[in-house]
This record gives sequence, C-alpha cells and structure tokens, in this order.
Amino acid sequence: MGTEIDLMCNYPKTKRDLTKRLEEKTQQDRELARKFGKEFFDGDRSHGYGGFSYNPRFWEPVIPTFKEFYNLNENSKILDIGCAKGFMLYDFQRLIPGINVKGIDISKYAIENAKDEVKEHLQVADARSLPFEDNSFDLVISITTLHNLNKEDMKIALKEIMRVTKKDAFITLDAYRDDEEKRRMEAWNLTALTMMHTDEWKEFFKEAGYSGDYYWFIP
Repeated sequence: MGTEIDLMCNYPKTKRDLTKRLEEKTQQDRELARKFGKEFFDGDRSHGYGGFSYNPRFWEPVIPTFKEFYNLNENSKILDIGCAKGFMLYDFQRLIPGINVKGIDISKYAIENAKDEVKEHLQVADARSLPFEDNSFDLVISITTLHNLNKEDMKIALKEIMRVTKKDAFITLDAYRDDEEKRRMEAWNLTALTMMHTDEWKEFFKEAGYSGDYYWFIP
C-alpha cells in the first residue's frame, strides 16, 4: 500500500455551518446533486457548489506540493479522474509549463463548460472504464470523487487507476476517525455512496489491490 499523506494541506478550508447544512439538506437535494449536471455545479448552494468558477486561490497553493512530492516536470503525464471543469489541470499547466494533462469526468455539463485552456484535454468518461492504455501516466489523481461509487464499482475504479499508471497515484476520499467526524461527514455529504472509517478504507485498498497514495476529506 502507498503513503498516507496530506498533499491537499494548502487547499483552503471550508467555513460552512455544518449543523445548518444538515438541517436544510433534503433527499431531493441529494438526488439532484447526484445527477452532476448544471444544478450541481452552477445551481443553488443547497444541492451543490452554488456556482463553480475558476479561482487561483484554490489550486495554486496545492500544485507545488504535488510537483515536489512526485518530482513532476514538463515531461510528466498526469490524469485527473473527476476533473470537473479542469481547474486543477489548468493550474498544473500554468505552474509546470509543458506538462501533459488529461482529465475525465462523468458530467457532460462539466466537460462542456470546462476552462477553455484545457478543454481539449478533457472528456466525458467513467472511472470504471478509463479510455487509456496500460501504463499511460506518471501520476493519476482523483480528488473527492471515487466515494461517489458503491464499493464494488469503486474496486473496479481503483484497479483501473493501477492499470493506467506506470508510477504514482493519489486519491482523497470521504472518511472519519471517530463518531463526531462521522456526524460531520453525514451532515456535509451530498453525493458520496461510500463513506468509511480511515481504518476500513485502508483494508479496502488492500482488497482492491490499490497501492497508490491516499488521504482523507474530513469536513
């Protein structure tokens, strides 16, 4: 198994009121969010982002951490699974000129409304069937995406990651370490089908044959 490491440590933290979110969130909000369409990205805040637009303050502080940890350079080739509108990949290109980027997302809306500078490198695709040859990438990334699958589908997706990477992988997943964090996670979650204790996740990685790096999203 890979390394448990917080490569997202410089990503800005949310300041939302989770108690209020739990009280206001409905099953209809969850169902609408899981369509991953316009309502999820650019609709009301109750069932998604409430407007998903590029801001360098999010990924600009994060890219140098990835660059240093994985020794990325202009010859590196990376894949982002769940790339949405391609904001992270855009900042990879901007901060590591020449780097080769690819991105996939299940959302047709996100790809159609992706950042113009990276749109040609993105496509609608399923994490369970990546449209790439074996050993295609130096690094495969998936940030808070794979937990939107059920366990069996997630095993398939993790095997796909290991198939297309020839070197490294890094994923983050919804997780908790105690009852309070579990309560907060349940309040936060709109789209995840699988949320587990961090120890359960590690056992799951072994079962799935995932040997990449990982960390947790804990609101």
